Amino acid sequence: MREDSFVLKGNICYAKTKDQLSVTDQGYLVCCQGVSKGVYPVLPEEYRNLPVTDYQDMLIVPGMTDLHIHAPQYPFRGLGMDLELLEWLDTHTFPEESRYKDLDYAEKAYEIFAEDLKQSATTRAVVFGTVHVPATELLMEKLEDTGLITYVGKVNMDQNSTDDLRETDAVTSLDVTAAWIEETKEKYQNTRPILTPRFAPTCSGPLMEGLGKLQREYGLPVQSHLSENLSEIEWVKELFPWSSCYGDVYEHYGLFGGQAKTVMAHCVHSSDTEMELMKKKGVYVAHCPQSNINLSSGIAPIRRYLEEGIPVGLGTDMAGGANLSMFRCMVDAVGVSKLYWRLADQGKKSLAMEEVFYLATKGGGSFFGKAGSFEEGYELDALVLDDNGIRGTRTLGTKERLERCIYLAEEGKRLAGKYAAGRKVI
Repeated sequence: MREDSFVLKGNICYAKTKDQLSVTDQGYLVCCQGVSKGVYPVLPEEYRNLPVTDYQDMLIVPGMTDLHIHAPQYPFRGLGMDLELLEWLDTHTFPEESRYKDLDYAEKAYEIFAEDLKQSATTRAVVFGTVHVPATELLMEKLEDTGLITYVGKVNMDQNSTDDLRETDAVTSLDVTAAWIEETKEKYQNTRPILTPRFAPTCSGPLMEGLGKLQREYGLPVQSHLSENLSEIEWVKELFPWSSCYGDVYEHYGLFGGQAKTVMAHCVHSSDTEMELMKKKGVYVAHCPQSNINLSSGIAPIRRYLEEGIPVGLGTDMAGGANLSMFRCMVDAVGVSKLYWRLADQGKKSLAMEEVFYLATKGGGSFFGKAGSFEEGYELDALVLDDNGIRGTRTLGTKERLERCIYLAEEGKRLAGKYAAGRKVI
C-alpha cells in the first residue's frame, strides 16, 4: 500500500469558490497517489481497501499557501515595527541578511525557520532567501526535509543596497544565478527555484534584462515586490522614468506574468494602469495585511482585485508580518478590508470569512497548480484542526467552528495532523 493513498474521516470543509464552502460532516476524504479523489458522505466501495484515519469530530480543511515570506528575516520577527518600509529595510533587514554569508549562522537560523514553518498551518510557500547561493541552497535543503511544497528564491540585487549585500555587477549576479538554477532545478522533490529580483530599485536594467532571459531559458516563475509604499513608488519613477507604472518596469524585462508565472507582494497603491496590466498578464497579488499595517504601507484594495479577476492569495511577509500564522493572516485581511470600506471606499464591501479562507487555500494554492482544495484532481494538502480545547457553551456547526478556529487558533497548537501532496507531515 502506498503511503500517499489513504482516507481521512472527519468534518470536512473546503472552498469551491471564493463565496461557497463545501461542508461534509463525518465525511470521507479520499487520497490516491497524493491526489484528491473527492469527498463523500459514504465511502465508495472502490476505496474501501485504503487505510482510513478517523479523526472523529475534528475539522479537516485544505492546507494553506503563504505566497510571500522572507526566511532570513525570521530571527528579528517582532522588531522594528514602529518604522516605515525603507527605514526598516536599512535598520533591520539588510544588516540581518548580510549575516547569511556565514553558513554556520545560516544553518542555525534556517533550522529554526524550517521547523517552525513545518509546525504551522502552511503546506506551501513562496520564499525569499538572500543573495548568498550557499545559504539559499541550505534553505532549500532544510525546507525539503520538512515535506512542505515550496518555491525558494536566490535574491538578485546589484544597486541601492548595503556593501555587504550588493552584488558586484549584473554579469556576476546573473552568472551565479544561472549556476544556482542548474544545481537546484531538479535536485529536490518538493522544493523548486524561483527568480527573485528583490524589487526594482535594487536591480539595474542590465540585471533585469538578464533575469528575463533566464526566465525564458528555464521557464521559472518570478517573485518580487510591487507598489508597497508611496516613497518606494516615487523612487521607482526616478530610477525608471520611462515606465508607465511600477509594474511596467518588470513587464519591460519579461518578468511580469504571461509566460512568466509571477507573484507580486503587496500591491497596496497600484494605479489603474498597473491593475490593468496585472489583469492582462495574470499576475498574482500576495496580500500581506499585517505587514502593511506594521510598516505603515496602507491597505490594499483586495475587493477591487477580486472584482477585476486578478488572482489573489495571502502572505505573512515575515518579518514585516510578525508571525507565521495563516490564521492570523486571514483575520488581518478581514480587519483591514473593513477599514478600507469605512475609510477609503464604501462601495467596496469588506471581505467575508469564506473569502479569506478561499484566499488562504485555493486562491494562493493555484500559484502551484491544482492545490488548496479537496475537489477531485487536486494535490491533497490537508490540516486536521482539533478545536476541543476552545471552551464554550454553544453547539456550533462545522462552518461556525471553522470561523472560530480562524480567529482563536494559536499557531501550531490546534494541529492534530498535516499533509502535503498526500504525504503526512505532522
